[in-house]
Amino acid sequence: MAPPSGSAVYKKKDGTLTMSPDQQSVSWIPAAGGATGTITISVAQITNLQQTPATSPKVMLKIHVLLPNAPDNTPEQYVFNFTAGANARAEADAIKDALSAAIQAAKAAQAAPTPPVAAAAAAAGSAGGGSNEGVSAALAMANAITAGGSYEKPWDDDKRLQGDMELQQSLLKSNPQLQRMFMESMGTKPETLSAGQFMKQFWSTRLHLLRAHAIERSQTRGSYNVLSTLKPRVEDSVTKLNISKEQIQLIFNQHPLVKQVYDENVPKLSETQFWSRFFQSRLFKKLRGERISETDATDAILDKYLKADEHGNLRDAQVPHFLDLAGNEVNHSQRRGNRPDLDMRPSSVDKVPIIRTLNNLSEKIMANVAPADAIPQANGDAEDDTYNELQLRDLRGDEEQRRILLNVKDQSRFFSSQSKTDEDEESRLFAQQDPKQILNNLRGEVDQNLPEGGIVPLGRLVEPEEDDDDDETKQASQVGSRANLKRASSQILEAIRDRRTQTEVSATSGTFGLSSALYDRLTLTHATSTEFLHQFWQAFLSGNPDRAGEVASLVESLNRAMDRIKAVQQDAEAERQVEINRLRRHAREVLEATGKKLRINLTNVAGGEQAVTRLLGPTIRALETALTKYKDALAEEMKEMPPA
Repeated sequence: MAPPSGSAVYKKKDGTLTMSPDQQSVSWIPAAGGATGTITISVAQITNLQQTPATSPKVMLKIHVLLPNAPDNTPEQYVFNFTAGANARAEADAIKDALSAAIQAAKAAQAAPTPPVAAAAAAAGSAGGGSNEGVSAALAMANAITAGGSYEKPWDDDKRLQGDMELQQSLLKSNPQLQRMFMESMGTKPETLSAGQFMKQFWSTRLHLLRAHAIERSQTRGSYNVLSTLKPRVEDSVTKLNISKEQIQLIFNQHPLVKQVYDENVPKLSETQFWSRFFQSRLFKKLRGERISETDATDAILDKYLKADEHGNLRDAQVPHFLDLAGNEVNHSQRRGNRPDLDMRPSSVDKVPIIRTLNNLSEKIMANVAPADAIPQANGDAEDDTYNELQLRDLRGDEEQRRILLNVKDQSRFFSSQSKTDEDEESRLFAQQDPKQILNNLRGEVDQNLPEGGIVPLGRLVEPEEDDDDDETKQASQVGSRANLKRASSQILEAIRDRRTQTEVSATSGTFGLSSALYDRLTLTHATSTEFLHQFWQAFLSGNPDRAGEVASLVESLNRAMDRIKAVQQDAEAERQVEINRLRRHAREVLEATGKKLRINLTNVAGGEQAVTRLLGPTIRALETALTKYKDALAEEMKEMPPA
């Protein structure tokens, strides 16, 4: 039997709401937008269902979902409006009945293995009037208790990250470049590869991005000094101040005195009048830690609370002298000698109010922060572990780094596509030479070019002087050094050219002579080609014969990747040819106008097929290697197959 489904609108977008075949989730797929807008809701996370009555002209279904990282355990609401006309009510009822049955089955499956948990859930459900929220909360609490109180964070489970479509869609929305690559790869994937298989392979290599995004979404902004952030502005000689409900709630939490003043006076004053008078009063300046002056405006109602503490207790009672420490300091009759330093004298709270205000507020904010230096609960002694963490380590020397140093002199050799024939020939020539003879020749050159006085012409160091003497012995002694010098010079110059090409910032903003649109296209082509290479090698090296069809389809994607690279090369060459024609036309115009012939160096025109080949050279060789490996493996497999 096919799962129930129906046409529904979510956030003014048309789509289809359908149950999964395994009855474990419900999905809403938009009519336009593809997989990027799909919403999948797990049945295990649904806490309540609500539907419009039969007499209502609108057919709407509200699903309450409690996400793992929801702040304050507040369920998120999804409202779907069915738009199938006469069949809308039937479709909504079918989906609601299927969801209710799936929720009851999930609850029964959770309660069956542990009878005490089921009893606790039933008791909570009966106490709450049989609501779904009470039963699910009781089940969640009971499961946490039976699991030993250990709560696994959602980003610790790779399978959960790979199957969380809502998290994946959120990551794609926050990363436009990744979304472009995802859509491009989705559009160019082989037809034999389903969307589910592609998404599984795509996200399997990006679990670290999903984990980081899940951690980022779970983080919430902590408490802060809200009064210090409120700054009024003057518009048309009128002082205005914008304040939100969240800021008002923070003010009440951080300053109970304001909440008490609000409760006692708001029925008499309107909400607007109260906040308008509060932000202009002396009480506001006192709570901010500012010093009150005589020129500040007075308020008959709010000034009554200036002498009250943070909890609203008025300090009108007389303090006995034996408890009044400040009074004892003033009335000390036995004090002799010079007065103490200014910093050592006791001062009243009104002199520097901001220090005490900030200290008290910091204590309140930090009291609600979870400690990060908790004592580890290990099998050993907790006090020993704490002592080991707190002991001084500043007198210790630097620990010796245990690592293997890898010195690579010429990295270009590892990325070169040329054959190793020249290197093998050079190694063979060096192997035939006598080391003693080479050392003697080097000593002779050092003595000749670097005398003991240290004075030598620079030209002899850069290029040794050639002697007209055709003595074969002398030429034989110098041929090795000259060859080495030329080889070293060519390598140094080539390294300088590569470095200059990599770090050069020209008028093309680092696009190597390509236009911005073509460079973006090249970057996207490189990203999609790399993605299909990842998927090919995962399937090819898995050794699973069931994935042979998948490998064959991925080979088609690699061939299409090569075609896309060739298309970029052709467009880049056409773009470079347009620039060359423009320079030639300019030279002809100058020649006709002034009679002066301009010399055009076409080799300095950047871009073209050569630039694309240089940028995508490693990708092209990787694609060729993958295709060659597949062809060799296919030919080997065909040889082993018995004849038909």
